[in-house]
Order: sequence, then C-alpha cells, then structure tokens
Amino acid sequence: MTPLIIKNEPYISDSQLKEALAASLEGRCLKKVLLLPPDYTRMYSGAGKITAYYYDMLKDTCQVDIMPALGTHEPMTREECTAFFGEGVPFDSIIVHNWRTDVVKIGEVPGEFVSSVSEGLVKDKIDVEVNRRIVDPSYDLIISIGQVVPHEVVGMANYSKNIFVGCGGSNMINSSHMLGAFYGMERIMGRDYSPVRKVFDYAHENFLKDVPLLFVLTVTTNEGDETRIHGAFIGEKRDSFEGAVALSREINLTFVDEPFKKAVVYLDPREFKSTWLGNKAIYRTRMAMAQGGELIILAPEVRKFGEDDENDRLIRKYGYIGRENILKLVEENEDLRANLSVAAHLIHGSSDGRFNITYCTRRLTREEVEGAGFSYIPYDEAAEKYDPAKLTDGFHEIDGEKVFYISNPALGLWSVKNN
Repeated sequence: MTPLIIKNEPYISDSQLKEALAASLEGRCLKKVLLLPPDYTRMYSGAGKITAYYYDMLKDTCQVDIMPALGTHEPMTREECTAFFGEGVPFDSIIVHNWRTDVVKIGEVPGEFVSSVSEGLVKDKIDVEVNRRIVDPSYDLIISIGQVVPHEVVGMANYSKNIFVGCGGSNMINSSHMLGAFYGMERIMGRDYSPVRKVFDYAHENFLKDVPLLFVLTVTTNEGDETRIHGAFIGEKRDSFEGAVALSREINLTFVDEPFKKAVVYLDPREFKSTWLGNKAIYRTRMAMAQGGELIILAPEVRKFGEDDENDRLIRKYGYIGRENILKLVEENEDLRANLSVAAHLIHGSSDGRFNITYCTRRLTREEVEGAGFSYIPYDEAAEKYDPAKLTDGFHEIDGEKVFYISNPALGLWSVKNN
C-alpha cells in the first residue's frame, strides 16, 4: 500500500486519526487480526487510543487479538490495560508475550554481517526469534503500533524493533542490546542507521517477507496527561518509518547551548516502577550533562531494578559500575554472559564517572540504591526542594543554582549543540 501520512499543526485531531486508520483497512478481507501495541510504559505514545480505535472498527467482523510488545517488561495489569486502552477493549483479548519461552527461531543474522555493521566490535551471529503468533498464518493482518522516539539501543525506536525486541526472544534481545552497548550510545541515539537497526532491517527483509505486517507509527509530545500526536505514518515498508524519524528528530530532540551542571528528571509513578525503565533519565540526558555534574532522578514509585526476577537479581549483584568494568565482568561471569541485555543495561545506566547520579525513591532503601552504584536521597526530601507539581520543563534558578528540569525523559533526547 502507498504510505498514509498525516501531519498537522499543532497536532492531529481524533477525527483525522480515525479517518487514517479506517483508510488503512479499506479493501482488506479480514477474519483474524493481531494488534501489537506497546505496553503501559509507553503511555504517551498515543498507541493505546489507536489500538482501541482499531478494535472498535474490527470487533464486529473478525477476531481481534491484542498482544502488547512487552519485550522484557512485566505483563500489564487489568487496571493498566483499562487506563491505556480504555473501557472498550476487553481484558480477555489481551495476550501476554513471554520473551523467554513463547518464541520461535525464524532465521539468523550472519556473524559476518554483524561484524561489518559494528566495525568489527561484535562478530557473533544473532538468532532471529519472534513470538510464534507473528508467523501464525491464520492471521490475515498484523498491525504493529508504536511511537518513534530517540532510543539508546537502536537509535530511533519502533518499526521492526517492535517485532524483534517487543515481541522477540532472549537471544535477539540480549544480542541487540549488547551490540548497541559495544558500539556506544552517543554514536546511536537519535540516529536511524545504527548497527542495531541494520540488524533489524536484515532480519525484516530476509525473514518477514510473508508476514502481513502493517506499521502504524506515531510521533508525539505531551502536556501533562495530554498526549499530542503530531504525525501518524502508516505503511508496510521502511519509508513510513523514515518519515516518522524525520519528524521525531525535529520535535523530540532538544539541543542546549551549555551542558547541565545540575539536571532534575521526574519519573511518572504510573509509568516507571523499575530502574530498568527509569534509567531513561540517564540515557536521554547523558549527552547534555557536564563533566562533574549532578543528575537527580525523582522516582517516587521505582521499587526494583529489573523488570523480571532474574534481571533484578543480576543488577543487584553487579551494579551500575561503568562500561569497562561491566565488559570485564561479562568475560569472567557466566550468569552475566548468559544475560547480555542486563550487561548492556548496566552499561547504559552508568555515567562512567562523568557525572553523579542520585535516585530519590520511596520504595527502595538507601542500602539498595547505593548498593547498585547510585547516590540516594529520600524522595520526599528531594521533592520538597524540586517540586514536580510546580516545575516546568527547562531551566530554573533554585537556591542559587541553575537547574534543568525534565518532566518525562521517555519522550525526548537532550544534547549539547554540536555534540
């Protein structure tokens, strides 16, 4: 199909969005459809609303299954599903993806290709694993729904990442995350053709040719709880993704004239319950942080480190101790070598000594936070000084200090100009 692209100033209306989604279904004979939205951790993607619109359009004429692209995240609760998709999407339509057990291998990305795109930094083949429903021929259409935004592993999130990571298996998730970590976040974030993206492109072109995939990609911002969809890009090929990348780079990247000596980032308690997710506060600001600066993360409901028990155990065991230390530990420890996505996460979550990171929580103790390699301030103490109910995005003068405040790190990337 010819890509459907809608953009509007200041943003797309619900009626425009519905018309575009309806147009994407025209001329199709559909009896069984699989929707692949993100989970609740992408609450400002607009994907919950899009999923609900598609469900409403299709439910009377065909079977509609919904499988959130969880990746390694926790399954969504009934309450989260209702908050994200609305009352009209029944909870029993939701399928839980299990990244460790519910996948099939559909091919391999050769080691020679991985080596060529990574400048020889990684030379191992990568197994291409996806949830078995992706290759279930009973589905007439699979609609992958998600937000394009700067990302620390792949450069720009979504498109085939939603399939190979969000609905992928342990080998692809582990290998792709470590590939990004080896190559370096600063060389990846906010860019399209990263080594990880090239691996996904290879897998897409070679192993998903016969899968009836349709991508619905949004570019958004938010103001409070209101999500604003500035563009929707609907299509079957890469050009839809490229259009979304261009718009996201325009509105989701913030360039500042001078590095932050102090930054404060707020983690919405509904969205962020682990450092696995909350460390977006670190990933997305690191290119704007000054040497010797301080990053304060207001994380009222962050209560653990990993999204599952094994990842949590490994993070507590090794901690966020810097790239070189983690690479050495990978060589020396089988449990970390067998969970490379954790190793990559530990690399991403460290400042490598460039700036100090302070987590301010109610749910983790000082001992737990400091044991993982961060500094600690009780949440209520920090929030009294840096009140998220009063601060707005941007620079503020607080107690004689210049402080940059960010209300949601998941929607952007901050960098010093010419970085």
